[in-house]
Amino acid sequence: MRTVAALILTVLALWQGVIWLAGMPPFLLPSPAAVAESLWLNRAEIARHAGFTLAEVVLGFALGSALGAGLAVAMGFSQKLTGVLRPILTFSQTIPVFALAPILTLWLGFGMAPKIAMTVLIVFFPVASAFLDGLMRTPQAALDLARIMGAGRIRIMRHLRIPAALPGLATGLRLAAVYAPIGAVIGEWVGGARGLGALMIHANGRMKTDLVFAALLVLSVMTVIFARAVAMALHQLLRRYGV
Repeated sequence: MRTVAALILTVLALWQGVIWLAGMPPFLLPSPAAVAESLWLNRAEIARHAGFTLAEVVLGFALGSALGAGLAVAMGFSQKLTGVLRPILTFSQTIPVFALAPILTLWLGFGMAPKIAMTVLIVFFPVASAFLDGLMRTPQAALDLARIMGAGRIRIMRHLRIPAALPGLATGLRLAAVYAPIGAVIGEWVGGARGLGALMIHANGRMKTDLVFAALLVLSVMTVIFARAVAMALHQLLRRYGV
């Protein structure tokens, strides 16, 4: 805790030092005190926008995780399906996410739907990839023993392969929890009037850089809390299965 506090104080001191030494005007780089003041004065507005962003993150994370895990299990049942879909999944990551945001906004409108869709796209790949790797690494000896004892493919998947792959799934979910807010904010940047991303764009257009930094600070704290909550839930899940 002391290390974190010392790091924060060091960053704030360097931040203020840069402003003093370089003579940065407030509209380019506001002081920590100005950001704190903006955060307090606009707390109701920031909280309202943060609520929309959090809802998009949670919904997108849940849907993207479910789709990614479901596809991983489906691919785990079929080597042919894995051979077909794995290259497609890899290729999909070569498409810049920013390029998809305007298209999703055009298709889905300016509401929450395109933001949730962006979050799903960002969450989907790490969950599917990590979980599939875990499913493919089930010890062969355990698989052979289960087959000798007469277990079918569904029973093996449910009672052997999925529990053994939970650490891989947990790794994918932890990464996805950190990336999920990025998808929501990108969608808000492209189109929309609600959410922290939209608040940043509107504040930047009015040269209210202190409000931009305040919204960014709230987004960072929210991301850390969300990722921590996911990590704690995964820890309980792994303990339940003795992993």
